[in-house]
Amino acid sequence: MGSNEGWSIESGISNGGGSSSEPRLVKTVHSLSSSSLRKKSELGLVLNVRPLLLKRVLINLQEVVLGTKICPLFLAIPLAILARHYDFGRPWIFALSLLGLAPLAERVSFLTEQIAYYTGPTVGGLLNATCGNATELIIAILALYQRKIDLLKYSLLGSILSNLLLVLGSSLFCGGLANLSKEQKFDRNSADVNVLLLSLGVLCHALPLLSHYSGETGTAADSSILLLSRASSIILLVAYMAYLFFQLKTHRQLFESQEETENDEDEKAVVGFFSAFTWLVGMTAVIALLSEYIVGTIEDASSTWGIPISFLSIILLPIVGNAAEHAGAIIFAFKNKLDISLGVALGSATQISIFLVPLCVVVGWILKVDMDLSLSALETGSLTLSVIVVAFALQDGSSHYMKGAVLLFAYMIISTCFLVLQSPNSKFQAHNIMNLRGK
Repeated sequence: MGSNEGWSIESGISNGGGSSSEPRLVKTVHSLSSSSLRKKSELGLVLNVRPLLLKRVLINLQEVVLGTKICPLFLAIPLAILARHYDFGRPWIFALSLLGLAPLAERVSFLTEQIAYYTGPTVGGLLNATCGNATELIIAILALYQRKIDLLKYSLLGSILSNLLLVLGSSLFCGGLANLSKEQKFDRNSADVNVLLLSLGVLCHALPLLSHYSGETGTAADSSILLLSRASSIILLVAYMAYLFFQLKTHRQLFESQEETENDEDEKAVVGFFSAFTWLVGMTAVIALLSEYIVGTIEDASSTWGIPISFLSIILLPIVGNAAEHAGAIIFAFKNKLDISLGVALGSATQISIFLVPLCVVVGWILKVDMDLSLSALETGSLTLSVIVVAFALQDGSSHYMKGAVLLFAYMIISTCFLVLQSPNSKFQAHNIMNLRGK
């Protein structure tokens, strides 16, 4: 009796030897990446429990909470809540909340995959695409609501840079070292599509910066940049919808993992639809709570630790928040499955660049918050050069560890830059915090 029986008990359906009518899913690279950190549930003791309701609850707890190798990090969630309630110190709240996001992000991926078993591949693909960066989206919306525009831009920029340089670089480097005797190949078609869309996102960020040097200054210039950003965001959202249609309908074969064709017969849902939906809502609420803690305490953590807010937001927050998905990409690179690793890194970066960022601009427009696409010269330059370096690294459809090493070196240089060279906004925020603490 394995985890498949858990699905049958909860759904009130007998396995019957694996009927073809059971829910199945065409897996994407994102779901496969997250699955690398999952562990098979041992339901022997749970299935001996007699009350059916209690059995369902225990099966759900086993599959959802204990079904990941990083489940010990769930302990950080109650500790963060206690630290907030008893005022242990705002830096502690920030650190514990950040750790608690790691398993939650992985479990959200698992639950959306479970729901996708019942909704079909198209709706399931949309669900995975929408919830793939739920953590970044929630943090961004909370920062937008609290008018912390700089924090919002930092966190989204950091997520893009982390995926492009750290995750992709680590995957190429580790995969190259683990497969020295083999030539690592990957499908250039999907990589080219993602790089093109990332270039489109870079263009929309570069134009507001260039407008600063066009001669127009003052309130009129700010108004023009805001209008340009809103128009560009609408175009980017249309481009994202076209990308989804391209990915899920007309050219699905470019983005489906070959891994799923080997294991499709053994894959079944292990959690019922309504249970998965309930868990998803609950975990999203917890992510929102921890994200609120992070947004509210990051300035104090910055001043206490002596680390710039830009570094915490651009470097630390994306690394910890998406550690599970990042680790999964590296594991598949070790197994010489670069298409999965590239799909995770480039797919996440593309989604943030042409969906989450313009979505925040549109939401800010609705909330009457002046959120635009303008970044500083340092931030725009880092993003532009990162996309160019990645494009050159992937241009021939093959990989070796030196390409990964170059991407990692680039990430180290950018990280050092944001640690040493504070942006004007970060300096202003730090100065205000120190003045308040002095009073």
